[in-house]
Amino acid sequence: MNTPYLPGKFVWFELLTQDVDMAIKFYDGLFGWHSARVPMGDGEPYPMINNGDRAIGGYRKGPPGVKNHWVSYLSVPDVDASHSAAVAAGCRIMMAPTDFSHVGRAAAMADPTGASFCVWKGANGDPPDVEKTPMGAWFWNELWTSNDSKALAFYETMFGFSHDAMNMGPTTYYVLKKDGRPRAGLCLSVNPGAKSMWLPYVAVPDCDGKATKAAVLGGEVVTAPQDIPGIGRFAIVVDTVGAAVAFITPK
Repeated sequence: MNTPYLPGKFVWFELLTQDVDMAIKFYDGLFGWHSARVPMGDGEPYPMINNGDRAIGGYRKGPPGVKNHWVSYLSVPDVDASHSAAVAAGCRIMMAPTDFSHVGRAAAMADPTGASFCVWKGANGDPPDVEKTPMGAWFWNELWTSNDSKALAFYETMFGFSHDAMNMGPTTYYVLKKDGRPRAGLCLSVNPGAKSMWLPYVAVPDCDGKATKAAVLGGEVVTAPQDIPGIGRFAIVVDTVGAAVAFITPK
């Protein structure tokens, strides 16, 4: 059964890594995910992440020399049109529009500040919005960028986002919105000179407990659990293959 399309929503997350098996062991252990390799037409089986009975992401072996990182998939009405607009905007294209079996069509690019992501058009619509994010599912996505004004202009022009601005002391936090609904955050990287990146958040029932478990599983807690007033309690870890991920216990 097809579901509606929700352009502007991040609908899939994929870990690009040189060691898929090590990543699966860490994340299945941390979040209670169930990962399994599933057939994908004539290609190699795809390591799929399942949270309960819902597929929410996957793993892909990255090219040699590419830093392990989570790749966000952004729903768009037309992958080829977004690719053409990205070329015109001077984006670095990492994968031209490509069909993935019967599942959908994607293109990969880096935004003008260097953060990589994919645009996506699924064959059967997008995962519906829910009032309450299930535990173990994706809760939020956040761009840490070296140039917030350049990044903001790009995403608003390319994908039709609007934004709300929140004063965070020395910096401003931007909430990207599409059709009135918050879809992602955007802010200056906390580390000057750091590579721009998208950081996904997973909903968990106990932030502090998950931080402890991440360390036991071999990850590194780089931001200890702390509160975001009115939002929840979050932490950031680097997993056993070197990729950053965040998790949050929502209010």
